[in-house]
Amino acid sequence: MNRTTAKHLIERYFRQLTDGCGNGNCTNEFCASCCDFQPLDKNSAAVKALELFKINAKLCDPHPSKREPDAELPDGNALLDSKMSDTDVCPTKEDFSDVRYLTEKSVCTILTSCEETGDYSALIRVIGRVFSNADALIKSFRKDEPNTTKNLDSFKPTDDNDKHEKQRERPSEKPGAAALPDEARDEALDPCEVTVDIDAVRRVYDRLLNIDQVEAALVNALVYLTPNMDLDLEYLDVCETNPDYLNTVVIVMENSNLHSPEYLEVALPQFCKVMSKLPVAAVARLSKLWSRYSLPHIRRMMETFQQLITYTVVSNEYDAENLVNDDGTVVAATKCLKVVFYASILGGDVDVELNEDEDDDEDSDELTLHELLGEERLYKKGPRVDPLEKELGVRPVDSRKPLLPFEDFINESLNDVVEMDKDFTFFKVDAETKFSFQSCPFILNIITKNQGLYYDNRIRMYSERRLTALYSMVQGQQPNPYLKLKVRRDHIIDDALVRLEMISMENPSDLKKQLFVEFEGEQGVDEGGVSKEFFQLVLEEIFNPDIGMFTYDDDTKLFWFNSSSLENEAQYTLIGIVLGLAIYNNCILDVHFPMVVYRKLMGKKGTYLDLSDSHPVLYQSLKELLEYTGNVEEDMMLTFQISHTDLFGNPVLHDLKEQGDQIPVSKDNRQEFVDLYAEYILNKSVDRQFRAFKKGFLMVTNESPMKYLFRPEEVELLICGSRKLDFEALEKTTEYDGGYSKDSQIIKDFWETIHSFGEEQKRLFLQFTTGTDRAPVGGLGKLKMIIAKNGSDTDRLPTSHTCFNALLLPEYSSKDKLRERLLKAITYAKGFGML
Repeated sequence: MNRTTAKHLIERYFRQLTDGCGNGNCTNEFCASCCDFQPLDKNSAAVKALELFKINAKLCDPHPSKREPDAELPDGNALLDSKMSDTDVCPTKEDFSDVRYLTEKSVCTILTSCEETGDYSALIRVIGRVFSNADALIKSFRKDEPNTTKNLDSFKPTDDNDKHEKQRERPSEKPGAAALPDEARDEALDPCEVTVDIDAVRRVYDRLLNIDQVEAALVNALVYLTPNMDLDLEYLDVCETNPDYLNTVVIVMENSNLHSPEYLEVALPQFCKVMSKLPVAAVARLSKLWSRYSLPHIRRMMETFQQLITYTVVSNEYDAENLVNDDGTVVAATKCLKVVFYASILGGDVDVELNEDEDDDEDSDELTLHELLGEERLYKKGPRVDPLEKELGVRPVDSRKPLLPFEDFINESLNDVVEMDKDFTFFKVDAETKFSFQSCPFILNIITKNQGLYYDNRIRMYSERRLTALYSMVQGQQPNPYLKLKVRRDHIIDDALVRLEMISMENPSDLKKQLFVEFEGEQGVDEGGVSKEFFQLVLEEIFNPDIGMFTYDDDTKLFWFNSSSLENEAQYTLIGIVLGLAIYNNCILDVHFPMVVYRKLMGKKGTYLDLSDSHPVLYQSLKELLEYTGNVEEDMMLTFQISHTDLFGNPVLHDLKEQGDQIPVSKDNRQEFVDLYAEYILNKSVDRQFRAFKKGFLMVTNESPMKYLFRPEEVELLICGSRKLDFEALEKTTEYDGGYSKDSQIIKDFWETIHSFGEEQKRLFLQFTTGTDRAPVGGLGKLKMIIAKNGSDTDRLPTSHTCFNALLLPEYSSKDKLRERLLKAITYAKGFGML
């Protein structure tokens, strides 16, 4: 159905609702001629006409006496005109009724006329007529209109935003930036270009928003505009037939008052719902366009959508029955915020080309057991691809530095009310019918996303148990629902390596079972605490400098892959599996890798910029080379041959290019030298080691949504936890049992003692009580520690259940004795036993 036909039908519905069909015996409940019909005013009739059109309601044939050729439907413009004209006490001499679209010049002319008479009613009618009609907005403020504003000195912006406008266009050479060629004005040449003159729109808004009456007209116009746009986008595919339709969204979003209360109630929620219906191609154009905006403008749009989300969330009550996922306003505003999020990425520093080669497994034609059980949607292989991400060709992991910090897009009010168990179900199963906030992970904080990952991991564990039970029934074997590792404390690497290597070769899916560790000769039952100790001991052994798998930098306190290591790839695969198992089993590891390791795990290659934390001395040298203003070739005397030391300290030469020792580094090729140097150090020289490491990591996490939900710095936090230890927060969340309370004297003495400890002693206490010296995601306040009474005064040491983060504390007679006993316990604690 084309637009003209749709408009004609709506007009017929409107006439039917206001005038009727003329048949006195009409039985159509939606006809004014029906005896049971309740009369409607013109505004209500216009809204009702749209509703009837959408449901294809019955239309009466006009009675001969009612066929009036000139009867027309007053659209949003006419309704606004009639509404606004009722308030006109003294009409002006010139009402500008012939103005059907606006230019900067025409607005200036109308403003001048209104200012002379002191009556803005004509301006209000024109604003209402144009801003409530999509066709009128599409034609307004076009770049191809004659621009006479150079002579309109009175029409200069009232603030200093013009300084930002000069910076609006970004260099086209910036990777990933949606830069606009100076000569390109055609849609076919530049898809992100629009025909609206954005600078002119901003200058017009600067003047209009200073007039109170016009503000109200803009709010009302937006209310009337949105139903028509909704109809256009829902049924008419207007963005495909008319690319300029995007002008309406661009013009509306330039209103700097959209975040004000007048808009938050009705107008902005309606507009967001309409904007969220834009097709992916149009949204991508919009995101590219906004990526070229100056920082103040893109921040204003981000804050507008964030304010609407926060306002809506705090104004409503949500629970398990009334989910925030079902709130149309919050969902629509989140989708709109997504456009700004990707604009922020595109407008910042990105590298979209430097990706690691992915080893994709070939899809098998055989049905898996998950598919036979009808669970294939829960266990789809690999991360999903966001349609907008695919259209733009950029991912959050590609971003080096966005225009706006990632943290600015997190909405804490929303995170407080999201029911992650329900949201996870929508994300994995009902994505077609229900909205999940995990499809817009930028708005969620790491604590909330970690909950989603926890649900995913647990469900996979339960699924593996079911499959194991099913297989054991069929094959008549003893079921083994856990990933069991029995290791000797003195041979932990050998035992773990042999067992995990066998599992990875025979049945890799067993790695997705819940981990259960047993130390030979010890009675501890693994409810989580024994696993924590296992991970710690494995890491201590693998990162031991004497083994030579990794090199250690004393300045950065970070480890890096040893390119000259004599260890086989299985050892690196093991450490990759260990990192994957830690995430999968919700354990925190004490690993010290530079950020480039996590970027590479997420599919990116290391670049020169990554050297800043992995190899800071080399980075500084290369930076000085790039910034050197003298004669590089004569002063530096460098060639494309570099030297580094092997495991035994012997120098090793490497040509970055063929016959590199014959190619001097000059001012013209120094950038190439730097790039090749970084490529060798971070990628080529450790390719064998890192591939094995990544292979082990993906054995556990390849089906996880982690890659979709988390950025590299968040993956590091998942694996390593927080390095900041806030014991004040831990004290507030600690629970007490066995007769203790926060007011007990022994508890007061205990916390005074803990707060007096040094950093190292605090870490030892945390290790003793929880099995790790790191804080979980979200800080120590998220750690549920229990302090239970373990008898009266005694010489026995405090003990702990690391599986449950429980400290068993006798009621010592004095604070000094408490301190002495506690220090001895945390300093010499090792091993597990049964109490």
